[in-house]
Amino acid sequence: MRGLEISLLVLYGGCLVFLFLYSLAQLHLTLLYRYFKAHQKLPPPLSVYPAVTVQLPLYNELYVAERLLENIARLDYPREKLQILVLDDSTDETVQVVAHEVEKLQAQGLNIAQIRREQRTGYKAGALEHALPLSTGEFIVIFDADFLPEPDFLQKALPYFTHDRIGVVQARWGHLNRNYSLLTQLQALGLDAHFTVEQGARNSGHHFINFNGTAGIWRKQTILDAGGWHHDTLTEDLDLSYRAQLRGWEFVYVEDIAVPAELPVTMPALQSQQYRWTKGAAETARKHLLHVLTSGKPLTTKWLAFFHLLNSSVFVAVLLAALLSVPVLLVKPHFPELSRVLAYSSVFKASFVILAFFYWTSERRLQPEAGKAITFLPRFFLFITMSLGLSLHNTVAVLEGYAGRKTPFVRTPKFNLTATQRNWRQNRYRLPQLSPLLWAEGFLCGYFLLGLYLGISREDYGFLPYHLMLLLGFGLVFFYSLRHRS
Repeated sequence: MRGLEISLLVLYGGCLVFLFLYSLAQLHLTLLYRYFKAHQKLPPPLSVYPAVTVQLPLYNELYVAERLLENIARLDYPREKLQILVLDDSTDETVQVVAHEVEKLQAQGLNIAQIRREQRTGYKAGALEHALPLSTGEFIVIFDADFLPEPDFLQKALPYFTHDRIGVVQARWGHLNRNYSLLTQLQALGLDAHFTVEQGARNSGHHFINFNGTAGIWRKQTILDAGGWHHDTLTEDLDLSYRAQLRGWEFVYVEDIAVPAELPVTMPALQSQQYRWTKGAAETARKHLLHVLTSGKPLTTKWLAFFHLLNSSVFVAVLLAALLSVPVLLVKPHFPELSRVLAYSSVFKASFVILAFFYWTSERRLQPEAGKAITFLPRFFLFITMSLGLSLHNTVAVLEGYAGRKTPFVRTPKFNLTATQRNWRQNRYRLPQLSPLLWAEGFLCGYFLLGLYLGISREDYGFLPYHLMLLLGFGLVFFYSLRHRS
């Protein structure tokens, strides 16, 4: 029995070590970002206008397709140098909406076409690969259906291709509906940190970054040289990014160019997006991590790439540590010599402080008022709490990715919601069926309620804040999942 208890403690400790190392990588990025932010330079404006193809991958985007095309038609760029391809794999009325809008824009002199495939092979990656030989531009710009670039996007972004080995220029994601609900506010907090500290620091330090699937520009030759778009992962953007950078192509991230988009407003939509991102990241890590670690890249670059590719695996460590924390609470009395260590071993100690610094740095950059401690700390607490609640769902996705289990690309539905008074419930797209994981999340609410009870009854309060956040996190996810499907 003692051997089992020791194994449990070792496994629990291993999870905490991984989480602490991950937080150190985030601290590394934060310090890099704060140093390099003051050293960025603007390139000179365009003197020559290269040929550009704008690709717009769509699948059943009835509510945002027209808005997207109207917005893209306003791009300020010489029309003789601009090609627009609508990669429309839709199976609903979106096809007719796009056809009507394309016809109207063609009459206005735009070089725009609706591209249809007989089969949706490869999903988004397949659509992008299918469109590659049809694209006449030297540069390829990609926007998802809900992204609305400013008219001067190309004029601002293209100058960052300052030499012929730069393969990608990636812009920051903005948010059309940041304040729609608590759910969108918390998503914005997480995404903003990625699009400031993470992308900015990695890029400034000449480390691996990733094209984010949209709101960016590829040099067409880079895509071809790296082997084109593959659809063996759910994150074709991350996959191609690593293949290109391993072949020596350079990426540029531009924080000061923002393209606003719509955040998911329902828990099922958020979960489907998180599932795709976390599983795809695991699939890409399985595909490329060894190549990265054995490449000739500097050690620091490999260190940051290791945690970049294993970013989604954090959810596995979080969930495992959470599940083990209750039995650890029970076995602690059997190891009095470890009581002091265990009392301070929660992930909500040093790692929590580091992550708070990481997200606060982002908030201070993009939302100075929101970055004040009195407003930031409650939102950060809720963000971490919600992330804990998503850990079961995301862990399943990660394990499926490492196991090589293939699943379809499930798009995140968008409803053209930019104001709080608009109601997503009137949409015609059905939400996913209730997942068996929902009931497991409900069970975990009871599990961590038990953890709270055990801690209080034993007068052992070391895990109390941790179990309270886990209870709230799984409770919020369970509540929102039921509410948004009713």
